[in-house]
Amino acid sequence: MTIMRPAQDGRGSAAGAAIHGDGQAAGHAAAGRVETGRHEPGTGELVRQATQQVSDLMRAELRLAVAELKDKGRHAGTGAGLFGGAGLVALYGLGALLAAAIAAIALVLPVWAAALIMGGALLLVAGVLALMGRGQTRRATPAMPERAAEEARQTVTELKERAHR
Repeated sequence: MTIMRPAQDGRGSAAGAAIHGDGQAAGHAAAGRVETGRHEPGTGELVRQATQQVSDLMRAELRLAVAELKDKGRHAGTGAGLFGGAGLVALYGLGALLAAAIAAIALVLPVWAAALIMGGALLLVAGVLALMGRGQTRRATPAMPERAAEEARQTVTELKERAHR
């Protein structure tokens, strides 16, 4: 006697498997194995799982990149604000010191010569500061999430290696 019973393929759909009166599965007995209660996913199921896992991994990498860029942006904004505040206070202090320096030099030279000397010194200091600022700005670029990009490259390399096995 043969009874047709649906067999699970991992996605809920059924494929027919003939069961003889002795309990042996006809389709699997010919292949040399007997169907047990354990479910082994098929190739389609494994591909679906791998695709889902890669998709989840890429989403996680993107979330990491966004978080890293937000963190860098927050630090850059805070640093710029602090630099702005420091610059304003320094400007007032520098104005007071300039007036004092010009008054001191004016004791020896005419006032116009004292102001000319102080103006040249200030331009020299401004040039040095501008060069230092350019160097610091170059270190901050490109604004790229370096850790997230490296992890994504490693993930792609690992997936390629596993695919070739």
